[in-house]
Amino acid sequence: MQLDYFQLIDRIVDLDLDEKKITVEAQVPAAHTIFEGHFPGFPIMPGVLLTEAMAQSSGWLLLGLLKFERMPFLAIVKEAKMRGYVSPGQLLTIDAKLEHEGSGFAVTKAKIRVGKELKCSAELTFGLAPFPDPALRVHMDAKAHEIGFPLQAITQ
Repeated sequence: MQLDYFQLIDRIVDLDLDEKKITVEAQVPAAHTIFEGHFPGFPIMPGVLLTEAMAQSSGWLLLGLLKFERMPFLAIVKEAKMRGYVSPGQLLTIDAKLEHEGSGFAVTKAKIRVGKELKCSAELTFGLAPFPDPALRVHMDAKAHEIGFPLQAITQ
């Protein structure tokens, strides 16, 4: 994870466009200034960042399903449940699955595990819009390469 750049996904482990699901990994930093205040003596990953990690995972799934033709923007978070603490240094496995897509919106369900232990889950709704600026598309293409997005999955 690169918290300072709000990049919460390290690598794509699996992208299955037929099943409409994705699995990614993210290594929580062992040390970061965010843990100095959240919380002193008991550092844990903020729930809002875990929610954002689920949203970013879902976003990569949607980009693949949309063949990078539209950009997903987080619109609604429902049923977010924090089920356990995430500590510095832990490896997160994040799964997301498309539940519905249509009328300019998409809904996913996502969850984060550490090992086999479920840490959080949420239902996420995204607005789908054309890329607002060509520079953003170039940036997203570069990030896709960086995290191992299987571009062959969208060129078939």
